[in-house]
Amino acid sequence: MKFKSITGTRDVLPEEQPYWRLIENKIYQITSLFGYQRVDPPIFEETALFVRGVGETTDIVEKEMYTFKDKSDNSLTLRPEFTAGVIRLYLQNGMHMLTKPVKVFSIGPIFRYERPQAGRFRQHTQFNVEAFGEKDAAIDFEVMSIAWHLYAELGFKGLRFQLNSTGCPVCRPQYIEKLQNHYRKHIHLICQDCKRRLQRNALRLLDCKVPDCQPVIQSAPVISEHLCQDCESHFAKLCHYLDLMERPYTINHKLVRGLDYYTKTVFEVWAQGIGAQNAMCGGGRYDGLIELLGGDPTPGIGFGSGIERIILVMKEQGLTPPPLEVPKIIIAHMGEAAKEMAINLTHQLRNARIPVQLSFGDRSLKSQLREANRLGMDHVIIIAEQEVADQTATIKRLSDGVQEAVPQNKIIAFFSDRVVAQS
Repeated sequence: MKFKSITGTRDVLPEEQPYWRLIENKIYQITSLFGYQRVDPPIFEETALFVRGVGETTDIVEKEMYTFKDKSDNSLTLRPEFTAGVIRLYLQNGMHMLTKPVKVFSIGPIFRYERPQAGRFRQHTQFNVEAFGEKDAAIDFEVMSIAWHLYAELGFKGLRFQLNSTGCPVCRPQYIEKLQNHYRKHIHLICQDCKRRLQRNALRLLDCKVPDCQPVIQSAPVISEHLCQDCESHFAKLCHYLDLMERPYTINHKLVRGLDYYTKTVFEVWAQGIGAQNAMCGGGRYDGLIELLGGDPTPGIGFGSGIERIILVMKEQGLTPPPLEVPKIIIAHMGEAAKEMAINLTHQLRNARIPVQLSFGDRSLKSQLREANRLGMDHVIIIAEQEVADQTATIKRLSDGVQEAVPQNKIIAFFSDRVVAQS
């Protein structure tokens, strides 16, 4: 082959399409149930939007963004995440004037130059949810519940929330100082990335996966012991709502997520069956981000979930989507007059919402019947010289070979009781 797909991308072939259709249908059902509306920001934005919104010292901005100059010398970036672009859309299009909370979702590709691994690609498709303008912990629970409903309705086993609070600008600085002091005492034990994070993005120290850093993480102070009264109260209410609705969760003191904009609630949903990569989605609250991007002070919360990862877990848990409906009828023909009649009948059946395929070319009837068997058809409509003369068609049932002549003006009625038309 001369060309191959780019590393970290993948082709979605017909056999995987039923997973995509099922997941997308569930997303629309659940977001409608919760009152969320779809928005679609562009795939690329000004680079500065992501640098400011995601955080200049994050791995995404420093290592993973696809950034390029256009012909006007503008710096543009393929979106590495949805939230910054959705907030730009929210502010630019006057949605900040709407009654709060404003509740939206998106589905589309995001791009990150990172090491491909199970369920993670350099281009992947994300289901994204955002709610703007409400600080009540009940909306944290609602947003988390959208993710839970999606995975539960797909049939996932072993669902559990991972939960933490990362504090706010009032209490976080004091915690960061304690965390930095702890790490400075163990500076000789930590990896080079953590030495860099120590000054630039200290919370990310808790997210390190390097084995040598784990003892230092385990002995580090936990942020839940350093929350201000407002953050502590918010977190307690959220835990209460989870308890009230019997949603299992684990308070994970190491959970900080990888983006600078999170405040208070951060969460993931974990599911059984994806090994070490068991986080199905991640998100949290970002009460200062809209102001940072030029809006009025406005609380917000959201999450993102990769659809490729959902499909991976479905396969690992043995969850099979229903097959997509495909035509089970094919029209075979012999001779030019019969072919014209076959084309006309194909048109009539499709207009009646009856899925049908037309046999192409000028092959023998025997060859067309073999094709019908290979394609797994239920019926073959045969039109040859005699059928043209009689204005009929011979309908053959392939399961037992039974066939009958049906007037052409009765064929739609013949199949309407036998075939469920595609919606």
